Amino acid sequence: MCARRFLLFIFVLILLSVGAAFAVHQWGTEVLMRQAVPKGRFEAAEAGSGPDYAKLESWIARPELPDNPSHWLPDGFADTRKGSAAVFYVHPTTYLLRDRWNGPLSGHSDSEFRAALFVRSQASAFNHVGEVWAPRYRQAAYGAFLLKNEDAQKALDLAYADVKAAFDRFLSQVPNGRPIILAAHSQGALHLSRLLQERRGELRNRLVAAYVVGWPLSTAADLPPMGLRGCAAPDEAGCVLSWQSFGEPGNPDIVLDAWQGSEGPAGVKRKREDMLCVNPLTGTAGGAALPQANPGTLVPTPDLASGTLEPGRVGARCEDGFLTVFGDIPPLGPYVLPGNNYHVYDYALFWAAVRRDAERRLAAWRRR
Repeated sequence: MCARRFLLFIFVLILLSVGAAFAVHQWGTEVLMRQAVPKGRFEAAEAGSGPDYAKLESWIARPELPDNPSHWLPDGFADTRKGSAAVFYVHPTTYLLRDRWNGPLSGHSDSEFRAALFVRSQASAFNHVGEVWAPRYRQAAYGAFLLKNEDAQKALDLAYADVKAAFDRFLSQVPNGRPIILAAHSQGALHLSRLLQERRGELRNRLVAAYVVGWPLSTAADLPPMGLRGCAAPDEAGCVLSWQSFGEPGNPDIVLDAWQGSEGPAGVKRKREDMLCVNPLTGTAGGAALPQANPGTLVPTPDLASGTLEPGRVGARCEDGFLTVFGDIPPLGPYVLPGNNYHVYDYALFWAAVRRDAERRLAAWRRR
């Protein structure tokens, strides 16, 4: 897979991980419903048989795989350090058709290709702190996020069941006592938030940090069922990071309209003032930092043949639950969403900062 194809698709296809609320804002509900909602009723058999995570082909990345996409690094960036953690990463939506409610594991080359690209651009930020495991899963189709009905919920439940099974296999292969980092984006972050609630016992004393990025979390409604809190310091372990990036002036109303007032897993209603924002530049909830504090934004070269890190370009501050980015923001691509929403670039804006953050938290975990 050539570097040119990699970056070309990264900056086009990451857009497709964006939640349905943004698309509603841009194209209108009726048009979107016709174009994106899966046809017919949910049928589990339509997604094909479930994955066998004992087999290598059920994984996009894991230690034994050759040509592991999580090993990718930007041009001119060399880092031979290898930490002791095990990293479990869940990719965002890559299945874009509406012929079924859940994407199949194989037989759809475009979806598989996109999933590998997400592993390269996002999970690669963690490849120096440990070995990355990234499962294939029967992800909910994009249109499943447009409706709150039985079919949509069954599609999300099926996707989550695969993620949970992959995590159980991951745990069975990682020696007891080895530190664990969890990371995801968009749909993957939704599944990861549920996993943190249901597997809190298995993670006790092993979690370095959970990067639940591109999906809103409530400190009152979502974190207590996980038994975790938002990261308050850059050298804290066993905590959660979450952010949603907006430029200036930002308008997050479309996100708030869908999220505010909804209920968490214990029935507690979500409020804007409880939305978690951990600044990846400071490692603190509610933090702020000037562009000089950013060790590197992942930027494509003009011909999209490769990518480089540009430090000191993008600052960020948490404001009312969202992360406002500012400074001399480099040309990442044409996919800033309505409301100056940089969701597409949540990881790219702070690639080197995420890498630094994971290293700090692993060191903190070792000192516990």
